[in-house]
Amino acid sequence: MTSPIRIPADVDRPDRILGPLTGRQVLILTAVAGLLYGAYYLTRDLVPLLVFALAALPIAAFTAVLALGQRDGISLDRLALAALRQALSPRHRVAAPEGIPAVPDWLTQHATTAGGPGAVSPVPLELPAEEVTDAGVIDLGPDGLAVLAVCSTVNFGLRTAAEQQALVTVFARFLNSLTAPAQMLVRAQRLDLSTQIAELHEGAPRLPHPALEHAAREHADYLTQLAATTDLLRRQVLLALREPLHTPGASGSGSPLALLRRGRGHPPVRPDEGARRAAETRLAQRVQEATALLAPAGITVTALEPGTATSVLAAACNPDSLIPPGTTLATADEVITTAPAGGWNPAAFGTPATTSYPDGGDQR
Repeated sequence: MTSPIRIPADVDRPDRILGPLTGRQVLILTAVAGLLYGAYYLTRDLVPLLVFALAALPIAAFTAVLALGQRDGISLDRLALAALRQALSPRHRVAAPEGIPAVPDWLTQHATTAGGPGAVSPVPLELPAEEVTDAGVIDLGPDGLAVLAVCSTVNFGLRTAAEQQALVTVFARFLNSLTAPAQMLVRAQRLDLSTQIAELHEGAPRLPHPALEHAAREHADYLTQLAATTDLLRRQVLLALREPLHTPGASGSGSPLALLRRGRGHPPVRPDEGARRAAETRLAQRVQEATALLAPAGITVTALEPGTATSVLAAACNPDSLIPPGTTLATADEVITTAPAGGWNPAAFGTPATTSYPDGGDQR
């Protein structure tokens, strides 16, 4: 057996450039210290040093906590930026690739103003995946291409120490071979046994012996009881491989001019078909390499077909729902003509218009 390969646990730790401080921490502390010194230099003739120190102490303490603090391995300054970005981003996003349609006039009469409480201002939902090609490749737009593959599992706990070490070595060899972004996703989904139960009931009368038919029906009843009393879950391991459309340093994709144009709001340049075909070829090669490297551990890697990959992406956007799968739902452009079970709520649609007639009657 080959010698084991040790993988450090802190491979993502940033480099320390000044004692225990990283470059990001040094930049934050230096910037705030420079601003405080500049404020003191401008106000030293008007504000005593002790008063300025008392005023600057909370700012310095907050900056130190923000730069040096961490939560779940993420620095507090990154969390603060993420919270600010979340607060400034729209709350209501809808799937509208053709754009947000205009609101009907009969609805705008009862709608709230844009700044009022309860106002809803939807914006188009922009997903990273644009389409799934016929080859099962996921188009990520300017971020490149990706492919999904399902991996079988192995029982690690029941293996001996030597076998466990061999499995770890095989997986470490696969990790060391990675030259582009990769992600392994372990997800749990609800297991639906309705198809298996229906097949058992349908095939039981065709069995050659009454005892087999009785056993099949008993097994179907057991599965029905199990599904009714237990939350059944199935586990799936997915391997996501991504390839950029431009190799590092090619055609100025990472040049300062390209980054400046992208930062000013210019749309990224779409690569030509040659770059896309090259990225697809690299993805196919990486899937083959993953299959060959994980095979000694008994792990089978199978690339997902276009339909399966599309369903996986759809499940990622809607991982679970309290609505049963068989419930009939209206589409976005469908007119609802039937009343709900509890009846209509007139208050939700405003007061209907009233037309008066000469004979004293009215019609709503």
